Amino acid sequence: MIQFDLSAAGQGHLSSQDALLIEGLRAGEEAAYEELVQRFSQPVYNLVYRLLNDPGETNDVVQEVFLKIFRSVGSFRRQSSLKTWIYRIAINETHNHRRWRHRRRGLEIGLEEEQGDGMTYEQVLPDTGKSPFELALDRESEALLEEALEQVKPAYRTALILRDVEGLTYEEIAEILDVSLGTVKSKLVRGREALKAVLAHKVQPAPKLVLAPQGAQS
Repeated sequence: MIQFDLSAAGQGHLSSQDALLIEGLRAGEEAAYEELVQRFSQPVYNLVYRLLNDPGETNDVVQEVFLKIFRSVGSFRRQSSLKTWIYRIAINETHNHRRWRHRRRGLEIGLEEEQGDGMTYEQVLPDTGKSPFELALDRESEALLEEALEQVKPAYRTALILRDVEGLTYEEIAEILDVSLGTVKSKLVRGREALKAVLAHKVQPAPKLVLAPQGAQS
């Protein structure tokens, strides 16, 4: 079972802005609580949603995350950034919720695999300079990627989301997950391989364009 120590999060650096916010939270200042929610409610929601892929459950977990932040702020030590500490709490609460959900339902809940959706790799994987047609498929492509991520092992999925979606550094991820840099890189390699394998079953290879010979008669 994964459980993170909420009292410390590695050897990061606390900015002066975050230090003032922490002091305000410890003093029970309403303005500090408002600032915390304003700065971190959306990032925390996005992270939890990508781990659970369920809006209703995400809202429940996010509420628990902020309750835990408020209750644990007194034990926060200035050895990490506020963001990594909050992300550790969010991931921890998400794991707790997932374990509760699995115990209640007796099995791991996953999204049903869609067969024969006709999408190609070009429509799923990120690209630059998209055509209007490709832009029209953005929402469907994002949904397919979310479904594929849901089928990647949680330990790998978490690392993928933190790196490829949230854009965190290897050092920040190692701090959040309380693992070595080598372990982070290994999780990312395995996670990307797993995601690629899932997508291979969900999408069809792009058809090759066959041009008729010049001068061919119709």
